[in-house]
Amino acid sequence: MRIGLAQIKPHLGRVDKNLELHIRFIEEARDQGVELLVFPELSLTGYGLLDLTYEVAKKIEAAEIQTLVKEAKELDLLFGFVEHSPEHLLYNSALYASKQEIKYLHRKVYLPTYGMFDEGRYFASGQTIRSFATRFGQMGTLVCEDIWHTSSPYLLVQDGAEVIIVLSNSPAKGLKETGMSTQENWYRLLQTQAQLNGVYLLFANRVGVEDGTTFFGGSAVVTPFGTIQKTASLFKEELVVVDIDLDLVRKARFQMPLLRDEKMELVIRELERISRQRSERGWK
Repeated sequence: MRIGLAQIKPHLGRVDKNLELHIRFIEEARDQGVELLVFPELSLTGYGLLDLTYEVAKKIEAAEIQTLVKEAKELDLLFGFVEHSPEHLLYNSALYASKQEIKYLHRKVYLPTYGMFDEGRYFASGQTIRSFATRFGQMGTLVCEDIWHTSSPYLLVQDGAEVIIVLSNSPAKGLKETGMSTQENWYRLLQTQAQLNGVYLLFANRVGVEDGTTFFGGSAVVTPFGTIQKTASLFKEELVVVDIDLDLVRKARFQMPLLRDEKMELVIRELERISRQRSERGWK
């Protein structure tokens, strides 16, 4: 399977320009035989939208969204946008399209609202974490903060995912001689989750600068053995093309059968107990 990570520099609040950017990367990916092309979080809008969030939000029937869905012919697409739901809620969403149809829509569950982040002010929180069927096999997608909660990849793998795709808008922090602390933290997280769960992890991060915030890029592919197969450049817009072998999932899970030995019923039972105790103590 040949995948592409579109490490782009979106134009803040300019859906029209970002749509053109998507089409350009799709054409380049198509020329290179890419079968699945992944864009970063909020790739159609940019990240630091603030009050622009309401103006750039799109229903899935919108012309811009349907244009990209129609581009998903011989290659599948996964991209991010601000979704205007039928209930008039706004979500930080990721849409998977294949054969010119929408196959799955993930709404970001964990909205960072601390430090420089203020997503909880503008977005509603997604309520599901599920895998979905693709022509390549069972996959799952998460948006940035989602994967920092260990329950998210756990749920996807228990639900059958063999590939987890993470769309991100991660800023650059902690520059030092040996690298960057943000990048190191991300790679450590991705490698750990890939190895523990026996899955491929595809990480699509953006580049560029918004309002003084710099996004580092460094998109990466991590194998089910927890090794980094390939990374993108830092701070540079580019298309990363990687051939992955899904049979490695089978080999990794034979070598380290953690998924086989997982006691899901025990986890459910203990979580229910913990939830009851918290309720009795008045904790949320």
